[in-house]
Amino acid sequence: MNETFDVVVAGAGPVGLMLACELRLAGVDVLVVERLDEIDTTMKAAGINVPTAQALYRRGLLPELIEDQNRARAKMGLFARDSTVSDTEPLKLRFAGHFAGIMIDIGVIDFGLPEFADLGPAGEVFFVPQQDIEATLGRRAAELGVVVRRGVELTEFTADGDGVTIRLGDNTIRAGWLVGCDGGRSIVRKLSGFDFPGLDPEVTGHQALVEMTGAEGLTPGWTTTDTGMYVYNPTLGRILTVELDGPPADRNAPITAAGLQASLRAVSGVPVEITAVHSATRFTDNTRQVTEYRRGRVLLAGDAAHVHSPFGGQGLNLGVGDAVNLGWKLAAVVQGRAQTDLLDTYTTERHPIGAWVLDWTRAQVALMRTDKRSRELRAVMSELLTTREAATMVFQKISGVLHRYDLGGGHERVGAMVPDLELSDGTRIGEHFFEGGAVLFDLADSAELRAAAAPWAARVRVVTAKTVRTGDLTAMLVRPDGFVAWAADSGSRDGLEAALIRWFGAVA
Repeated sequence: MNETFDVVVAGAGPVGLMLACELRLAGVDVLVVERLDEIDTTMKAAGINVPTAQALYRRGLLPELIEDQNRARAKMGLFARDSTVSDTEPLKLRFAGHFAGIMIDIGVIDFGLPEFADLGPAGEVFFVPQQDIEATLGRRAAELGVVVRRGVELTEFTADGDGVTIRLGDNTIRAGWLVGCDGGRSIVRKLSGFDFPGLDPEVTGHQALVEMTGAEGLTPGWTTTDTGMYVYNPTLGRILTVELDGPPADRNAPITAAGLQASLRAVSGVPVEITAVHSATRFTDNTRQVTEYRRGRVLLAGDAAHVHSPFGGQGLNLGVGDAVNLGWKLAAVVQGRAQTDLLDTYTTERHPIGAWVLDWTRAQVALMRTDKRSRELRAVMSELLTTREAATMVFQKISGVLHRYDLGGGHERVGAMVPDLELSDGTRIGEHFFEGGAVLFDLADSAELRAAAAPWAARVRVVTAKTVRTGDLTAMLVRPDGFVAWAADSGSRDGLEAALIRWFGAVA
């Protein structure tokens, strides 16, 4: 059977599904292929950052996120009641995350900084497991008409100047573009010959949901020992171990109860006995990143483009960010609304954020080492993270509120996520992106501004409404991915036409 699609996406994890939804929302004919028959239920990321929550909110998925978070809160039991709180008051989160297992007290963070302002309702969503994100995106893909084929493995392809010919078993698919969202061992990356430099692994980690006896001697939460680190959640039966004596001898070997038991005993010194394993993964601190995210008609996103340890839970967020950045750009190229050089901005914008995540995880591994010097450094870092300034800085990083792109332009909001301001018509800014596409916010009811943008009416929607909170901001041009491409104060239109041409193409 020979078929033709605009884009084929390899991988139906959250990154592949997010990208497929973005493409389909823009009218692109997309096929997703996945070698697994069902969603992988192995325990993975347990939370999302602000850019991920905002991206899903801007596509109308906030109700699902809130429902998933409420369910996860009840299930995981990670919320503890303050001693002064009555049984009728809501549970409060004690910690805002961690750095190398050093917990960050949420009460120390300065949430009054500008970076935490105007996040809207999505700013309250963070505790959503990866499996729930994947299930939500799977349902949305079906609603949008994305073709998803499971139990199908991409084995080979050839790319030329006009497209890609892909072999899926006995079937041949012709596509204009191929995007590898097929994980850290990406076959798309390997067959395309992307350079993938980085550092080899030094540690062996395991994460699992288990049943065990003899766990009374384990300390709940993150614990550092003379031989490594472990995490124990008695409510859920979750364990995580980090052994610092080198990578696993065989990364592909089956994970057994005996192996998990030996690892937990080695780092804890407690003679536990694991009697059942419900979910388990093995990981290392291997950190690598492709030098470019595109080679001709082939692109990469998510773990296919960058791999790192799971410390800090940045992998899911990094991949969703890739998908949201790439989706609207690839759609514009497919539909002839932009030249292919628009895709070059995918690498220039996303590569620096990926590089930061790799560096961030490497630093955490360094703080986990057991030698005397590293232990002293960890003690210093632990003390620093009790201060308001250090705790706030680290949380700003891991929450993603500092993420921005270098888009040029003189306005402070250009390159940053659009603030979710409340508008005078009763809506919020984030609610105007449910259908995808770019939006020009006319916040001063300017006929001149609307006239200047009129030639792009088929590509950029104009929303005229004032903000509830008064200020100098009079207009913002926002890309489909929610990042500000142009902004103005006091009615100026300088640079608007240049920004419209740069991001949405010249028009007659």
